[in-house]
Amino acid sequence: MPDTELQAVILDLDAEVLTEHIASITAWLPLKTDPRQIVDLGSGTGAGTFALLDRFPDSHVTAVDASAEHLQRLRTKACARGVEERVSRVQADLDDAAWPDLGVPDLVWASASLHHLADPDRALRAVHDLLTPGGLFAVVELAGFPRFLPESAPEGRPGLEERCHAAIDQVNAEHMPHRGADWGPMLTAAGFTIEGVRTIAVNIEGSRSEAIGRYALGGLQGIRSAVAASLSPEDLTALDQLVDTGGPHSILRRDDLTMRTERTVWAARRT
Repeated sequence: MPDTELQAVILDLDAEVLTEHIASITAWLPLKTDPRQIVDLGSGTGAGTFALLDRFPDSHVTAVDASAEHLQRLRTKACARGVEERVSRVQADLDDAAWPDLGVPDLVWASASLHHLADPDRALRAVHDLLTPGGLFAVVELAGFPRFLPESAPEGRPGLEERCHAAIDQVNAEHMPHRGADWGPMLTAAGFTIEGVRTIAVNIEGSRSEAIGRYALGGLQGIRSAVAASLSPEDLTALDQLVDTGGPHSILRRDDLTMRTERTVWAARRT
């Protein structure tokens, strides 16, 4: 499966599994009035876009992403939900010095997207200038990719998942140094006033959602493609057994999965 397609699958699964958690974030936002014009920066396949449309039924969302494939997937979902007239799609690289015309939004949403940028400080200043005075900027950041396996798993190679994550964290530290960052000081430096910070802990038993197994599978497949060369032969063999969907040790056959992660949201106002 190509990387872009695998990423899209994981984004779709994230939206499916974390529907309640994303909804709780949109409900928490300290908004003075319901926003009518919203921009979703780094929208991916639409997890935030559709949560915002559900939360604010009179709103219009402009979904911005660098991936044409992600935006097409988002369009397909919007049509299926009957909300295509409430969604605009803009393909753009947020690292470009000049952004396309995104209107004057009341709310800008950026979930797990800012850490991909080479110059996030410039992007934060651009958002500040984009927002209507008094508008809100919601930044959602991941603590890291979710964990799923118990520490004792898999048999014979306990702790494999943590070792895989340690390896991918080294790769991400070089290419995405702002992943997991505290965005508060950077938002303040860009001229925003922080009006709230909230951390949401996620702990969902796999038995509650078949999608959790597929999410775990997609995550491990992505990790394997990135860090296979840095794993020990024993760990690589164990990892291959987990991602072998037809094998007896496939992660899809396990009944002890739990999705564990944290997400932090900063609500920042242009005063």
